[in-house]
Amino acid sequence: MEASRLTQKEIRHLHQNLPGWTIRGEKLIRQWKFKNFVHAFGFISRVALIAESMNHHPDLHNVYGTVTIELTTHDLDGLSNLDLILAQRINELE
Repeated sequence: MEASRLTQKEIRHLHQNLPGWTIRGEKLIRQWKFKNFVHAFGFISRVALIAESMNHHPDLHNVYGTVTIELTTHDLDGLSNLDLILAQRINELE
């Protein structure tokens, strides 16, 4: 799937389709808290498999049981349809 940059109108309406995610600058960001490092790492592993299947890789941060994911499309210098799709697929893991 080819990336296409989201319009400002699409970005303003992202919150309607992406519970839990916030927009900060040109990034979609969400944080999860898990029981411990192992549970957090398991979640990251599931996210990694989805990201690899899409060839669209997020910034993943893990501090013990807290996982933060940042999505942006570096090639387009902003948010794209791929960020939206990946965020939706990540939300389905819950």
